[in-house]
Amino acid sequence: MKKRHFLCLLSFLIFSLQSHAWIKNNPKILVFSKTKGFRHASIGAGKAAIMKLGLSNHFDVDTTENATAFTEENLKKYTVVVFLSTTGDVLDNAQQVAFERYIQAGGAYVGIHAATDTEYDWPWYGKLAGAYFTSHPAVQEARFIVKDKKHPSTKFLTDSIWMHKDELYNFKNINPDIHVLISIDETSYKGGTNGNFHPFSWYHSFDGGRAFYTSMGHTDQTWSDEKFLKHLLGGIEYAIGKQKKLDYSKAHSTL
Repeated sequence: MKKRHFLCLLSFLIFSLQSHAWIKNNPKILVFSKTKGFRHASIGAGKAAIMKLGLSNHFDVDTTENATAFTEENLKKYTVVVFLSTTGDVLDNAQQVAFERYIQAGGAYVGIHAATDTEYDWPWYGKLAGAYFTSHPAVQEARFIVKDKKHPSTKFLTDSIWMHKDELYNFKNINPDIHVLISIDETSYKGGTNGNFHPFSWYHSFDGGRAFYTSMGHTDQTWSDEKFLKHLLGGIEYAIGKQKKLDYSKAHSTL
């Protein structure tokens, strides 16, 4: 009987150690939501939703609005950095260089909604994000067209049309290298200014790293929308990739 108890205890300890090791190996993402311009009321709902996605899908989530987190040493801890509805000039020169080096070393970026309303005087960031925000009409429903169903952020969508209510951004300086996942049909709502080419969600490789952006996420309701959460989760999963180790020998930005 004692031997059986010992073996059971040993098995439990081995399982616990393995589980602990597995948990520690979860990819880790940083959600950054500092604002220097308009502040979206949905940021709180966004943080909570992303943390919930992490618990359900085996990635760890840290959140911050403190730009001092952008140092080379600290960013090395993260597989992905998420800009959640950031606005304005949120990083100083040294912090910008640290983030550039992180991406160049093989890091990943996910931009959500107002992430494109950020850092207009930092052209590198605009290319990473994929575009800059210019304007938006009133929140309304519009017809979204799924252009690529093979990406993790869209493969769950059975239809090519997605009717969704949100704040519908118009863009400038669209990076020609982005791979468009979802576009918006400007004939389905009022206030679009991009014409026939109006991307709304995209991904691309950039300067050694990976980037995914979705313009959805303005309202609290969006953060409880099952389709949107699956879309965002797929974007995060794409950004996580194969969790390769950062290689700072490839980073070339300097102050």
